[in-house]
Formats: sequence, C-alpha cells, structure tokens
Amino acid sequence: MNLHADKGKAAEPAEIERLEAEPVMSAKVRRPLYEARKKIFPKRAEGRFRQFKWLVMLVTLGIYYLTPWLRWDRGPYAPDQAVLIDLAHRRFYFFFIEIWPQEFFFVAGLLVMAGFGLFLITSAVGRAWCGYTCPQTVWVDLFLVVERAVEGDRNARMKLESGPWTFDKISKRVVKHAIWLAIAVATGGAWIFYFADAPTLAMDFITGYAEPVAYMTVAVLTATTYVFGGIMREQVCIYMCPWPRIQAAMLDENSLVVTYNDWRGEPRTRGAKKAAAAGIPVGDCVDCNACVAVCPMGIDIRDGQQLECITCALCIDACDSVMDKVGKPRGLIAYATLDEYQGNMALATADGTTPIDPHKVRDADGKFIDSIRHFDWRIIFRARTLLYMGVWSAVGVGLLVALLSRDRLEVNVLHDRNPQFVLESDGSIRNGYTVRILNMIPQPRNILVSLEGLPDATMKVNGTSDEEVRSFTVDAGPDEATTLKVFVTLPKGGLKSQAEDFEFVVKDQGGDEQDTYDAVFFGPGARK
Repeated sequence: MNLHADKGKAAEPAEIERLEAEPVMSAKVRRPLYEARKKIFPKRAEGRFRQFKWLVMLVTLGIYYLTPWLRWDRGPYAPDQAVLIDLAHRRFYFFFIEIWPQEFFFVAGLLVMAGFGLFLITSAVGRAWCGYTCPQTVWVDLFLVVERAVEGDRNARMKLESGPWTFDKISKRVVKHAIWLAIAVATGGAWIFYFADAPTLAMDFITGYAEPVAYMTVAVLTATTYVFGGIMREQVCIYMCPWPRIQAAMLDENSLVVTYNDWRGEPRTRGAKKAAAAGIPVGDCVDCNACVAVCPMGIDIRDGQQLECITCALCIDACDSVMDKVGKPRGLIAYATLDEYQGNMALATADGTTPIDPHKVRDADGKFIDSIRHFDWRIIFRARTLLYMGVWSAVGVGLLVALLSRDRLEVNVLHDRNPQFVLESDGSIRNGYTVRILNMIPQPRNILVSLEGLPDATMKVNGTSDEEVRSFTVDAGPDEATTLKVFVTLPKGGLKSQAEDFEFVVKDQGGDEQDTYDAVFFGPGARK
C-alpha cells in the first residue's frame, strides 16, 4: 500500500491525524491480476473489536500450542495424552472419548456441523470467521505483532522499507524474520505432537531420534506458516481462499456486514468548519483515511462491499476513535444490514431522487431523526439462520445420542468361503468362521462366547482343546480386537434345511454389555 504521512496540511480539528492512504485493493481501480504486489503497512488499531481480536488470538493459539501437552488418565492400558490421533493403532482420543476406525462417522458428523456452523455465522454476521478465527488471520495478526515490536508502527515501517540497506535495517529484518521462523517452527512442531506422545516425541525430535516423517512435516508446516503468515498475508485470502467467492450465496439483505454509512458520512470533507460557514452541506466523514490505514487487506471500506473485506472491523475502531475526537456519534462505519442501509439511504436521498443530503437524516438540533433505522438483534433469528441452526443442532444431538448409546463391545463374524462346509466321516457337518471380538475400552475383559439357535450344534476354537462346547470364554485385551478361528459342528440329521440361521453372542462376564451377530450355517446344496 502506498501510504505516506500527510505533511504540510493543516488538520481540522487539530487533534485529528490525517493520512494519505491509497487502497492497494481499490474497488474503483482494479489492477491487473499479475501486477507485482504492493506491500500493505496496516496501522495499529485500538478499540473494542481490536481487543476482541486479541482475545480470540490468545485463546486459539493457546488451544493449538498447549492442547498436546494436556494429560487425561485412561488407566494403565491407554495413552494419557488428552487429545491424540494415534495413526499407528488407528485410534483417536479426545479426553474421555475414544474413536475407532469404524466410528469415523463421528468425525464426519463434526465436519458437517462445522460446515453448517460456517453457513450460520456467515448468514448472520458475514465473514466473521475470516476476520477473527481463521488460522490465516490469527497467524498474520501474530506476525504483525512481531513486525510492529521490531520495526515500529506504520510510519516507521514505511520509512524503513523505503530507506537504504543500513546496519539498522538489516539487523531489524534479521531479528524479525528469525522470530517469524521460530513461530513457524513452533507451529509445525505443535502439529506433530497431536500424533504421538508430546513429551516423548519432543525429546526424540530434539535429539534426532524421531521418525523422518516428523522432520518432513515440521519442515513443510514451517515453510507454509512463514510464507503464508509473514510474506503473502492478504494474498492468501484474496487469491487462494475460495470462501470470498462462496460467501455471497450465504448472505442476504439481513446479514450483518461491516458498512460505511455514506447516508450520514457524505459529502465528506476535510474542512467541515469552512464548508459549514459557506453553507455547503457536509457529512460526518472528515476524510482522514484512518479506516484505510488500519485495513490489513488494503481496501477502502468507503467504496462499499468488496471481495477482499474479511470484516475484521478494525476500520470501525479507527473511525469510532475519530468520531469521538470530533464530537460526533459513533457508527459512521458499523456492522449493518443491507436492508437497514437501504432504508436510511432512501431517507438521505429522497428515495434516490437527490444526492445525499445530511440535513434529511438530522433534525434542527443535529440529532438523527426518528425514522432512521438501527440494528435490531431479533433480525438474526430469521428463517435462514433458524434453518441452519436447526440442522446444526440436529446433527449435534444425533452425534451426542450415538456417542452416549454406542456399544463398547462388538463382534464381527466372517464365514469361510472355501469350503463352505465340511462333511465329516460320521455324517456330521462342520462350518468354519472367523470371529473378531472388539473390546473398545482400555481395560481387559473376560468375554463369554456362546451360540443361540441350532440347538444340537457345538463349537470349538482352533488351536485349543478338541472339546466341543456350546460356549467358551476368552480374554480380550484392553482396547484390542481379538480374532478367533471357530468351527461349528452339527451332528448327522441336525440340519433341517440346506441353510439355517443362528447367532454368535458375546457377553462381558464382568458387566452387562453384550453383542450378537446373525450367522448362517450351510449344508449340502446350499448357496451363499
């Protein structure tokens, strides 16, 4: 952004700093797609939205960096890391929740909830996700904190950028990029800790004994974090992210978006007192360009809604501080709906028949007339947002019910394909099955396996005694799948048809959990 301090111009009022701030991403003059990037030097903003962004940044970064180090006691047979994606054993641990591969629908359900949550947030408050919680936004904010701490605020950074390569400039750039690289390494390092025990992996990583994939992952994430957060910045949001192109489908006339209320700001002027003395109508905007100077995307919000705007609301903070100084009400730039904006514009322009006239929206005392529309929070609860909320809630309740009611003991059975049956010399018929018992808790259990149906049938486990039984017990390891080869035998004359149904039943001897599997016993002439 070509930003230069306004020198030699008298300020009016004197306490207002006026800046020459040219929007790089101007909505009025679109530059060629392949034009060289012009750097943006956003000025530090102060205000309630900036404070909220600080809070969100601290919370999100704290969660990301600290979560792998949290402990959760699951007993001696399971890892004690609170959040762990154990790819080696195909398990996902989240505090008291453990997800097996066949339960991946829980993860899919969370992704569906995330999608509808994004639709809900966008339809209600525009691109709030982009402006506050998107990882790109959070890390860019963090990198800007470092840049300001090392190089100074906007004017100092512009001066340093345009100045010669002195020792001071080189040293500041080295320090800045070194800290950026440290943050990027920490970002990649925190990611790999989600996939293994964090303290153990950290020691192995430092001493050089970690797996090569760990070093490669950290290298890739270090590079992407450094490039995206430190160098590309707004270009990631503008050119790489698909959401700016999608969000329009999520917005309607009642969605809250950051809006320049030109119905009260125009005609803008830097000499309000002189214009008023000359009888020229003036709006509240003093054309100080503070909103442009703080914008991290390099746009001028006064040009209207733009693809590049991430609704971070820093321009609101900048404008509100100026309005406080000039003694005018806040909200020249504010969150507003299109419906509200158009209603107020109709008042200021006599339904579009005249240019904006600030006298049409104010009374003799300079206060806004009663017809001016203001935001009503109840507009958030409309059909579209209620639909998104309903779907989001339904999926969430469904996942919660499924989570609370799921079985932690399961049995799966696979019938031998070849041969389907064996005819013994005494006329009895034998079928073979692979029985897989899933003990999905981190505790060993004694499981009773029995038959239901086929009253004359018996079974035995391959590799154990030759005793034919109707039931037997097996020790199931903690958080393991126990696989058995089971032969079921019917004596001669015991099969009434070519194929008969029966059940394998598994039951926890120390509890109430049990599961059944419907199986089929095949005889001569049967077909699968």
